[in-house]
Amino acid sequence: MDPLSDVLSLLKPRSTMSAGFKAGGDWSIKFPDHYQSIKCNAVIRGECWLSVDSVPGAVHLQAGDCFVLPSGRPFRLASDLRLPSADATPILTQTRENGTVTYNGGEDFYLTGSRFYVSGSNAPALLAMLPPVVHISKESDKDILRWAVDRMIQEQHDPQPGGLLIAQHMAHVILVQALRMYVGSQLPGVESGWFTALADKQLSRALNAMHEKPAHRWTVQALAECAGMSRSVFSLRFKQTVGSAPLEYLTRWRMLLAADRLTQGKEPVSAVALALGYQSESAFSTAFKRTLGCSPRQYGQKEGTF
Repeated sequence: MDPLSDVLSLLKPRSTMSAGFKAGGDWSIKFPDHYQSIKCNAVIRGECWLSVDSVPGAVHLQAGDCFVLPSGRPFRLASDLRLPSADATPILTQTRENGTVTYNGGEDFYLTGSRFYVSGSNAPALLAMLPPVVHISKESDKDILRWAVDRMIQEQHDPQPGGLLIAQHMAHVILVQALRMYVGSQLPGVESGWFTALADKQLSRALNAMHEKPAHRWTVQALAECAGMSRSVFSLRFKQTVGSAPLEYLTRWRMLLAADRLTQGKEPVSAVALALGYQSESAFSTAFKRTLGCSPRQYGQKEGTF
């Protein structure tokens, strides 16, 4: 698989039933943190401002825009961010009509979306690879998302047999498509981060190689050749963009794959080590403990698989 598919597969996102939110007049609502979950929403009518804790600046959302919040941080939605905020919890627990909560009349603004729960003790590390806010506002991108959003709304307002499953699949389509579009919007050499590396034609070739063959005995020189760059330029650019050296990234990815396999509890540590390119269980255990803070066996016991 490709790197984005790999990360999402390890997160195992499970969509809850899609829900809607309507608001009218002047309003501001503070939403609590959503630990180990991803929120994916689309604005159907009106406009508002989005502000996420610890993320500089606010995002102006308009009809047709989609936004994804993978960080789990508290956030605000408001017609005007200068207004005092109401707590979202009692608002969201009120009786829903067709799965939609209405606040302050609900004539001016309409939002629909879904929440994805992710699993595993390493979910925070995987979520940290995703940007804190993904905002899709380009018209051509919104056109691509519109069919899935419309279908999700239809399932909310006109429930049919199998509707829950369809809505969940539509939510997954919107999530993955939004993240793909975000990759396409990155400008190599201007910003940094894992998604920027995915958008870089040269660095992405090295990332794809590591994800395609994580057990291969990669060297920096071999990865640089995949990227079509000199060893020194590749090493510097990779670290500046991704935030870690190439082989450090490879080791961390191997350990995240190992943690997932250990969680399943179907293989001994020696088999997991060999499958990920380690000739000795001892070398694998040392790398695992250095990366994840405990031995593979301790990890398996903690996750209840041994």
